[in-house]
Amino acid sequence: MNNLQQTDDLFFTRTGLDRAAAEKIVDQALDNADDGELFLEYSQTEGLVWDDGKLRSASFDTTQGFGLRAVSDEATGYAHAVTLDEHSLKRAAETVRAISTGHSGTMALPPSGTNQAYYEPANPLQGQAFEDKIALLQEVDAYVRGRDPRVKQVSVYWSADWQAVQIMRRGGWRTADIRPLVRMDISVVTEQGGRRESGHIGFGGRQSAARFMNPAEWQSMADEALRVALLNLDAVDAPAGEMTVVLGPGSPAILLHEAIGHGLEGDFNRKQSSAFAGLMGQRVAAPGVTVVDDGTVDQRRGSLTIDDEGTPTQCTTLIEDGILVGYMQDRLSARLMGTRSTGNGRRESFAYQPYPRMTNTIMRAGTMDPAEIIASVKNGLYAVDFGDGQVDITNGKFVFRAEEAYLIENGKITRPVKGAALVGTGFEALQRVSMIGNDMKLDTGLGTCGKNGQGVPVGNGQPTIRLDRMTVGGRG
Repeated sequence: MNNLQQTDDLFFTRTGLDRAAAEKIVDQALDNADDGELFLEYSQTEGLVWDDGKLRSASFDTTQGFGLRAVSDEATGYAHAVTLDEHSLKRAAETVRAISTGHSGTMALPPSGTNQAYYEPANPLQGQAFEDKIALLQEVDAYVRGRDPRVKQVSVYWSADWQAVQIMRRGGWRTADIRPLVRMDISVVTEQGGRRESGHIGFGGRQSAARFMNPAEWQSMADEALRVALLNLDAVDAPAGEMTVVLGPGSPAILLHEAIGHGLEGDFNRKQSSAFAGLMGQRVAAPGVTVVDDGTVDQRRGSLTIDDEGTPTQCTTLIEDGILVGYMQDRLSARLMGTRSTGNGRRESFAYQPYPRMTNTIMRAGTMDPAEIIASVKNGLYAVDFGDGQVDITNGKFVFRAEEAYLIENGKITRPVKGAALVGTGFEALQRVSMIGNDMKLDTGLGTCGKNGQGVPVGNGQPTIRLDRMTVGGRG
């Protein structure tokens, strides 16, 4: 059974909604509009929290609904409901049709089709008994506690999602996607001499639950969370001031995502509210810096076969050798900017309309050996992982707190530090990249991006990079 057949069963056979009637309502709702679609969604979500030796919460949720959108010029009419029947669709159509009253728009062509699939449609909530998942969390807890007597607390979070969507446009055009998503988080608290510190790791992707039940997978992640928690027991206060900063591969790309990626989303640039607005074709980064947004990486958390407007995802080059060459686009911004959607129209659920959003945002690898990059720094900071942060899209200013960082002294990584924060702007960071490693790595698969009150799963990646003269906020 293909995706369309499977979603037809969910949205029409099981609900009793007549597909032909739905298509007719969509045609009428989008009459005289420039664009729009009916977005149908069915999702199942499971969450388990194990904390301090006990199962603290368990949840399971099933949601179903639709969102109907009509777009006329820059205006959008949107209505949604959790009841999938002809009456609700007609009510929604009456609402959104008002946006195109008196408008004689030309309906945009639908997206081209795709035969690509970047994940299997299997439901990760099935195939593993509920008791087995609880036993897994208990096993993770026992494993970590048995590794070191300084462990005082272990928390394990498990979540699995299965989302089926179908998108319908005028003229009976339809496409569908079925999206699995699994994530596990492990947090560890250690204590020594009255001092408590923590370490955390999260990993996930669009795949079955089987991988996460495999001890070879979760044990390595648990060891990593414990390593960071123990490391922080010996961390000294981070120095403050302007210094050379080396970012490690993988997870530090959260800075790339927040400080640079959001500024390259089409709507911000169309509205001239991004620091990158009006700079197409100009140098915005140091030579050698190439940044892409790639929704086609197999089984990654941010990947999609099609976006939430039905457009196939792609690898979109944003910055090439330091030159700004592209933005991430949904259909609305692309049409108004005279270009094409890049497959970045995303929404949290049927209750929201889509906007240009990132998928997997990646800085391409360079040619330098990471060891050479470290050796080139006399005194500086090596940041391996970042936690929370803040960024202003309009000017690119950011502050990011390092969760794992070290001093670099005379070309060698030495003492771990705590309290380090990287302060600057996206332009500064891009312009001050002086060395790029050959070790590009993707994050572990735990990112969720927020925009306009919506959260969507995303991925990031980068190689080791050297940033010259960056401001570090610290305690020392």
